[in-house]
This record gives sequence, C-alpha cells and structure tokens, in this order.
Amino acid sequence: MPNFVLSMEKKGKILVVDDNQGIRSALGLLLPPHFAQVELIPSPTTLVSTLESFRPDVVLLDMNFYTDANTGNEGLYWTSQIRQMAPGTEVVLFTAYADIQLAVEGMRRGAFDFIVKPWDNDKLIGTLSAARDKALKGRKGSGSPSSAGNPSSAVGPSFAGGPSFAGPTGESPMYWGDSPAMEIIRRNVAKIAPTDATVLITGANGTGKDVLAGEIHARSRRAAQPLVAVDAGAIPETLFESELFGHVKGAFTDAHADHVGKFEQADGGTLFLDEIGNIPLHLQAKLLRAIQNRSITRLGDTQARPVDIRLICATNMDLEALVREGRFREDLYYRINTVHLRLPSLKDRPDDILPLARLFLERFADKYHRPVSGLTEAAEDLLRAHDWSGNIRELQNSIEKAVILSEGETIGAGDLQFDTLRQPEGKAGADGPETLEMAEERMIREAMARFGGNLTAVAKALNISRPTLYKKLGKYNI
Repeated sequence: MPNFVLSMEKKGKILVVDDNQGIRSALGLLLPPHFAQVELIPSPTTLVSTLESFRPDVVLLDMNFYTDANTGNEGLYWTSQIRQMAPGTEVVLFTAYADIQLAVEGMRRGAFDFIVKPWDNDKLIGTLSAARDKALKGRKGSGSPSSAGNPSSAVGPSFAGGPSFAGPTGESPMYWGDSPAMEIIRRNVAKIAPTDATVLITGANGTGKDVLAGEIHARSRRAAQPLVAVDAGAIPETLFESELFGHVKGAFTDAHADHVGKFEQADGGTLFLDEIGNIPLHLQAKLLRAIQNRSITRLGDTQARPVDIRLICATNMDLEALVREGRFREDLYYRINTVHLRLPSLKDRPDDILPLARLFLERFADKYHRPVSGLTEAAEDLLRAHDWSGNIRELQNSIEKAVILSEGETIGAGDLQFDTLRQPEGKAGADGPETLEMAEERMIREAMARFGGNLTAVAKALNISRPTLYKKLGKYNI
C-alpha cells in the first residue's frame, strides 16, 4: 500500500500535463483518491481546449515536452498562459532538479509551487491539495460557485482572453534603515512629498530608486491618482514620441486608433521617468519642451493638450559628467533637478542588511506559503560577508530564492544561492581565483547544507553516485 495518508474527502479537479507515459500512469493511480476528477494529457497542444472544457482547480505542469529540450521555457510560457486564461486555477510545476532555478522563475510568474522528480508521495499530495484548497477558497471568497465535491458540475474558473490588471502591486512600505544617509533622505522626503517639486533620484542599480519614487508619490497630495512609470531609456527612438505623447489615428502606417501617451496617462498624478540618462540627445529637446510647457501634442495632431503631472526622474548615471561631455542637455538637467536625492549602496549601510533580509523573508514566506521564520547564525554571517554589488535588488532576489528552495523553518547558509563565485577582489583565495576543486567542494557543502545531510538527495542533486559522494566527502573532510 502506498506510504501516504488517503484524503477523507475527494474534492476539486486536477489536470496533469506531462509527456512521460509512466508518470501519467503513476499519477493516474495516485491522484483519484484525493480529487473528485483527474484529467491527464501528454502535451500542451490541447491545453487551452482542456482548460475550457475541464476547468480544473489545479494544473500539474511539466516544464519540458520534447526529448531534446530541457530549457524549461515551455513550462514558463504555459504557466503565464494558464494564469492569464484561468486566473482562478493554481499551477504546480513538475521539474527535474536541474530545472529548479526555472521553477523559481515560474513561481515569480504566478505558479503556486513546484515538485521535484522523482517525487515523494506525501509531499506531492500535500502540495497539490494546498493548491486546490487555495483555488477553491479564492472562488468561494469571491462569491463564485465551485465544483468542489461535485464532479458533474460544469462551473469552474472564469476564463478571459488576456491578463487583467487590478492596480498597484502592493509593494511593502519603504524600509529606511538607520544609516545617516537614509535618515537625511527620510527627512527630505517628508518635506518635499506634499509639494509638486520635481525630483531627481540617483544611485547605483538595485538601490531602490523606483521604490523611493513610489514612496514620494504615496505621501503626496496626488496619492489617489496614478503613478505612471516609464523606462525612458528602453523606448525605441522611433516610438519615443508615440509612447510619451501619444498619437492620433493615421499618424503613421500602423496607427489604427488613437493612443494616449504616458504624459496623459499620468494626468493628475505622477510621471516617473526611470533611466532618464539613457535618452538620446536629439530626443531630450522634445522631452524638455513637454516638461516646460506642461502640455503635449499627440503625434499627427496639431492640438496642444495640457497635462498636470508631478515629475520624478531617476538614473544610475552621472548626469553632471554627461552634461560636461555634451551628452545630456544642461537645460534639461536643471529642469529635472529641483530636488536631488542620492540613494546609498547597500555596502555603505551594512547595518541594514539583516533587517532587510528579515523583511524580505517574511514577505516571501507569506507569498509562497513557506513555513520559514528566521535565519541561522551561519546564514546571517554569510549575508554580512557578501559584497552585494547588486545592492538591495540582489539581496531581495537571494532571499526570495532561499525561501522558495528551503525545506525547513529557517534559512541556512546552504539555502543562500547568491553568486558566491563573485567575491570582492583579493578574497577569492590565497592562490587566486576559485579552482575546480574549490568549486566542487563548495557545491558539495552547499548541497549537504540544503538537504540536511541526506546523502541520497545530495548525490541525486549533484548527479553522482553515492560511492562517489562518499569518496568526495572524505577527500574534502566534510
């Protein structure tokens, strides 16, 4: 008899998408005692039609469907598609150990969780049941009828032709920390936020310039109006005017309808122009004109349209140097630099590393339904020692991955998977850069920590036999 506890009540519907006949056969026996209906298909070819006809509560989705393909891109694509077409359906990814980083990306795209092959029956049923219960609870909470416990019911998740946007992402309030530099910024934000002063935010990549812009908007008199963010440097030159100022029907070949630009979208609220230093020089004049006149003219139109915006700009570049080099207009620089806030790098505020890590841990434990509540002393030491060249964004990503991959109640040093090879200069080792043996020893130690010394799991994760693992443990005195 299988080594798992049978459900007392069969409810909900599950769809399995996996190209392995053996896996489908095994799941065809394992899942029926726990779900009211089970459907199994070998590929995503019929996924859309099956979603519409079967209307599952949970989809267990393989990440690769072709013998020669192991990129996981199919799993990521179909995760996004399912979340768009059936937002009430939870997706659980089915992955090999080598695909775990892709599975993490899948969770960022909306997957509920992931299961590693070969699986543990108890964990598989527990994860799928939790996903099903979340789906059923969500529909019950929204007042929608449910198919729970009623196999003949035709009612299921609602389907739509594309994604819907419910508004802001609900980002947590800004963490200020205790460093003197952040205290100065905090005081200045308190003074300038209620005004309409134009703000320039500078700082290295990953320091949180977008979060600070959101904080200023949230404290302003425009908080109830939209905050429209634009990656100014990413707009193709040919689309610059159309994206920022809009266009009218017939303005160019593909202009089949009127388009409202970012300035008009932000009318009454705040326009956040990120990476403003990357705007080509010849387009800066057009931007300056709109900022000075507080009006725009849609491409292909002659009518000037007034816009009431509060402008916040951000860049990681030295704009003063660009002005001296003739690569950024001096008049535009002074126009956007009424108030200048410079965010410090994380290495300049080391006392904030652990409080930030705990903040992210709590956020992601809640987001990904993980019973993780703290950091081990070894993990804290590792966090303090890391160089954090990617700043707060790197720290956030590292904690997010650790929470997703963790299997215990605390994050240990082995759960932290930031780039341990990229160490500060002079710290790679006494003899220079990390050698292959050093890398091998590090990988084994990390795997031992991650799997709590379970040699079978460690050997499987490293793709080596247990006898080989024994030899290497002895070699490195682990």
